[in-house]
Amino acid sequence: MNRQHPASDLEQRLYFRQWLAGRDFATSDPVGAQMANFVYAVGDRTTGEAVLVDPCYAVGELLGLLQKDGMRAVGALATHYHPDHVGGDLFGHSLQGVRELLTQCPCKVHVQREEAPWVQRITGCSANDLAQHHSGDVVMVGQIPITLIHTPGHTPGSQCFLVQDRLLAGDTLFLQGCGRTDFPGGDARQLYLSLTQKLSAVPDHTVLYPGHAYDPRGHASLGDTRRTNAVFKPKSEAEWLRMFGGG
Repeated sequence: MNRQHPASDLEQRLYFRQWLAGRDFATSDPVGAQMANFVYAVGDRTTGEAVLVDPCYAVGELLGLLQKDGMRAVGALATHYHPDHVGGDLFGHSLQGVRELLTQCPCKVHVQREEAPWVQRITGCSANDLAQHHSGDVVMVGQIPITLIHTPGHTPGSQCFLVQDRLLAGDTLFLQGCGRTDFPGGDARQLYLSLTQKLSAVPDHTVLYPGHAYDPRGHASLGDTRRTNAVFKPKSEAEWLRMFGGG
């Protein structure tokens, strides 16, 4: 018997939400409003299971939003280790994140192997709290597959998530611009390679969902982004590094 689900069935089963800190949750948190982080929820409507992507600022509220939709959290996906995505100390502000999620919802935090020590250091999570992955690994949420793409540059273990025709890019790629490379662990050349090689296999019709609301639009096609985002204008690595290598 063929147990594979047709694409149309998976699209109907897919649960997908984009929530903006300071608007949709954490409305009284000035740091959340200033940082303008997006948190995503991806799940299977049939099973009621979901994962939170970069849960931060108000974990209880995020779980409440899931509950209102009849969903429950079974894990977290971390695009990278920065506190505004996974919690921890941000310039003297203590931010909620994956550690608080684990106290309310025992589960695993899915990270790229290269990012694991950074996430542990920032959040206080243990190695046992993390599920460490390689690029190309697939995390199943019910019957919904999420492909993990290692895109180093902003941080050593930055990763993007491909869910059907959606790319959740964290701080690797915004609708305009890309992540900085002058923070600890950043590498401008690696980011160039991530943008031009790692993500080159993702087709233009895929919808890009960034980690921050740095553009009035919450999402755009990857094809439009490649045509309009200045990070894709340089014709060579050397030219790209001259323009964007300073962070």
